[in-house]
Amino acid sequence: MRNAFAKALIRAATDDPRVVLLTGDHGYALFDEFRQVCPGQYINAGVAEQNMVGVAAGLAKGGLRPVVYGLSAFIPVRVLEQIKLDVCYEELPVVFVGDGAGVVYSVLGTSHQSTEDIAVLRALPHLTILSPADCWEMAACMEMAFHRGGPVYLRMGKADLGEVHSCRPKLMWGEPYSLQDGDGPLAWIATGSMVRAAARMAANWPGSSVYSAPCLKPVNPDAVAAICRRRRAVITLEEHSVYGGLGSAICEVASAHAPTWVCRVGIPDRFSRFCGSYDYLLREHQLDDKSILAQIERFLAQVPDQGCFRRLDVLGRQAA
Repeated sequence: MRNAFAKALIRAATDDPRVVLLTGDHGYALFDEFRQVCPGQYINAGVAEQNMVGVAAGLAKGGLRPVVYGLSAFIPVRVLEQIKLDVCYEELPVVFVGDGAGVVYSVLGTSHQSTEDIAVLRALPHLTILSPADCWEMAACMEMAFHRGGPVYLRMGKADLGEVHSCRPKLMWGEPYSLQDGDGPLAWIATGSMVRAAARMAANWPGSSVYSAPCLKPVNPDAVAAICRRRRAVITLEEHSVYGGLGSAICEVASAHAPTWVCRVGIPDRFSRFCGSYDYLLREHQLDDKSILAQIERFLAQVPDQGCFRRLDVLGRQAA
């Protein structure tokens, strides 16, 4: 997915000389080809992220199309005020790319992990939020970002989890993309790194519908309400806090337009206690397959008429 991002950025910069990449002393190997192909459109702003956003805002007011890249713990969390006042208030066409979202930087601890970035940005007017799940969604999201004409945040989580799609999907603003349409009582809506996990979990309940949500803001209430009305329960999955992210957005729509049972699977209201591998951090935050399955079973046990949820032990068979 990171390679797809780099290629899409080169393509955009060669097609439009107004595209300028700013980085806060990150992404050297990732941008080697970009610096060779577009040396005059690359700015290393150094370890000064707040200043970098101000520079990007000035470039945008001058008619350029800045792309601001950094670790998601810094872009957007460290520079929230500058994004709010310098870019969103002015409705400037700046694309922010937060790499390593969630707990990707597992060995570096809480200072380099970003489980609140969606939440802090959803409240900012004029800002669009994209969260691709694989290289195909990344290519589509990059094109959408450059055509948006306003502030965009593109969230990039774990980049090497494999492909969700076999070809480039046709994404629509604010609409979950259907990966699997079933006639059962469960719908699964996931974003970013958790889309593949949603597909694995859904296999335990035949007839499940599975959706990827690459666009987290705006959210099309009609599209989400249609999913909620057709299902007895909806399960959301995200490598982000359970507060303020995808699950919250789905609940907001469901409560107003199509009340249904919603299970939000995400990072609990806590920081990482220990450092370790990415797989370890998923286990610590109960986002590994076994923990997700246990959360869903507890949730479904509370839903009236729970007998409608027929489950197969797919994970158990795989483990055996």
